[in-house]
Amino acid sequence: MRRLRAAAAFATVTALAATASACGGGSATGGGGNDSPKSLTYWASNQGPSIEADKRILTAELKKFEQQSGIKVKLEVVPWSDLLNRILAATTSGQGPDVLNIGNTWSASLQATGALLPWDRAAFDAIGGRARFADSAVAAAGAPGKDPAAVPLYSLSYALYYNKKMFADAGIAEPPATWDELVADGKRLSKDGKWALGAEGANLANNIHQVFVLGRQHGADFFDAAGKPTFTSDGAVAAVKQYVDFMAKDKIVAPGNAEYAQNQSLRDFSTGKTAMVLWQAAASTFAAQGMKPEDWGVAPVPVPAGTPDSDRNVNSMVAGINISVFKNTHNRDGALSFVKFMTGDEEQKILNKTYGSIPPVKAAQADPAFGAPDTSVLKETLLKSAAPLPQVPEESQFETAVGTAVKGLWADAAAGRAVTTESVKAALAKAQQQMPK
Repeated sequence: MRRLRAAAAFATVTALAATASACGGGSATGGGGNDSPKSLTYWASNQGPSIEADKRILTAELKKFEQQSGIKVKLEVVPWSDLLNRILAATTSGQGPDVLNIGNTWSASLQATGALLPWDRAAFDAIGGRARFADSAVAAAGAPGKDPAAVPLYSLSYALYYNKKMFADAGIAEPPATWDELVADGKRLSKDGKWALGAEGANLANNIHQVFVLGRQHGADFFDAAGKPTFTSDGAVAAVKQYVDFMAKDKIVAPGNAEYAQNQSLRDFSTGKTAMVLWQAAASTFAAQGMKPEDWGVAPVPVPAGTPDSDRNVNSMVAGINISVFKNTHNRDGALSFVKFMTGDEEQKILNKTYGSIPPVKAAQADPAFGAPDTSVLKETLLKSAAPLPQVPEESQFETAVGTAVKGLWADAAAGRAVTTESVKAALAKAQQQMPK
């Protein structure tokens, strides 16, 4: 889930949420209304190697839905770099699609606008019931204690992907299980113009995902129980410093990675420039870039050495894509029917196999395809050691503020400027000052 900044837009959304949710009108892009019950508009997120690939994949599936229901779906695949801002603009104007994909980390933030249809019991019953979905996936669909703002569509977790040949050439028999091992292996792998670990230093969302996990391993969560930001806690500072130190201190990440924001680390991995990358469900991307399945392996994201308790053994955020319905759609029945189709057992198998993700629908998870070595790691991580990002209304501002702070620290490391505990704490203090009071 790759996104750009949206803090300013979100402030406007919060102020106008009541107005937006009360707007009539239908979709600005031609979505059907009660007077046009045979059409819907759908904003899909970019899940595959390219926008065009997603159009091909989804168009074939949407034709099935049209044949079954008689409802034609107008599809737009929106890049992650644009998606959140497009959604925020739609919530303020009341003019958006009928159905849309959202990054699951945005669920509580978008829920707070009041623009999305709440998934109460009746809505869930219309698509087969809430019990069909994995609890961990539903937990990342809205704030605790409220009806979810979305339905899980694709579940993802982070894993450590590694180049088998580069490991063998360096005399490393197996992937690292702890961060100490990763750094030690990384120093053996970083030589002859090649680097051990790929990163996306200018990708705000990826920065958040990585430091959230490290934060949990250091006993920090970036927000307290009351939802107040705690960005400058000792654990949060240690987490951010550990992440940036892979470049600044350990020298296992290439300085140029500080400018990466659009999956360049996956390209470097696919072409043998780096030996490892921490990513969500990357198999389809590697295949599209020419790697063979036997060229790479997958392992759980490392954890601290020793035997940390379960709270500090988190090694992934609960990643994934949710599907939502705009509350002011004029074709509510058609929209619910479409969500039911997209989350049906068979369609879940097809789509998640294609994208290399894990079905959040329990029955679909039983398909043998999701027992392959790479998907098994993702599934086990989701079941046993992943945690959802804070489900607070300010989550999108958190991503922007802290993601930007980490981006700046990567830039310092790339330029040879010192990254110290004090400089990290100062950057996080500045980020916290940008949060709503």
